[in-house]
Amino acid sequence: MATSIDLARQLLDAAVNDELMARSLLPVEGVTDAGIGYHAQQAVEKAIKAVLAAKGIKFPFTHNLDYLRDSVKESGIEELPSTLDGMEELTPFAAAERYGSPTPIGLDRDKALAWAVAAIHWARQQIEPMSART
Repeated sequence: MATSIDLARQLLDAAVNDELMARSLLPVEGVTDAGIGYHAQQAVEKAIKAVLAAKGIKFPFTHNLDYLRDSVKESGIEELPSTLDGMEELTPFAAAERYGSPTPIGLDRDKALAWAVAAIHWARQQIEPMSART
């Protein structure tokens, strides 16, 4: 049976994969903001959910990064770092790529990637000490 730490590790690995996909797509001509935004959003979402899972906190199937930030805050987990301020701008990209919703305009690709990297870094800081105990 998978433990909460096992789920956290799976989610963190998936977040890293999404961050790598966003990073690798940046220089590819013709890749849309929707594609980059989607993978950056997924990296942030999965990193936050990894921390919630590690702490044994149930989380909903949502792509809403504001909601996930609130879940972290309400759960008493160390607050998200200021390097994630504005990350909620990525939320619409989850729906745009997944469900064919209108693509949001004006993605700052470098900032989107920076949010993905920051979320993964924060998640590792939260999860790795717990992983060492198991």
